Amino acid sequence: MIIGYSVDGHAQYDEPGKDIVCAGTSAIAVGTYNAIESLLGLKPKYVMRKGKMRVDLTGLAISDEETRQRLNLLLESMIVMMKTIEASYGDYIAVTDTISSE
Repeated sequence: MIIGYSVDGHAQYDEPGKDIVCAGTSAIAVGTYNAIESLLGLKPKYVMRKGKMRVDLTGLAISDEETRQRLNLLLESMIVMMKTIEASYGDYIAVTDTISSE
C-alpha cells in the first residue's frame, strides 16, 4: 500500500521555463493530488515548496474498499507516468520506492 509520495529537487534538464522533465514531473505529482481531492473527496496532508512536494496519505479516513481501490489506482497510475518519464530521461529523474519500517 502506498502511504505517500514526494518529489524532490530540480531536474536540470534545461533552464527554468524550458525544463520539460521538471514540468512533466510536477504536472504528474500535482495532478495526482488534485485527482485524489476532486475525484475521491479526500484531502491528504501536503507540503509544497520550490523544488519539493510531499504528500502524506497516512491520516486519511477511508471508510470503504471501493475508495481505497480507486486511490490505489490513481497512485499506481502516477508511478507508471513517472517511470515513463524516467525511461526517456533517466539522467534527470529517478523513481524510487521507500519502504517504511513502521
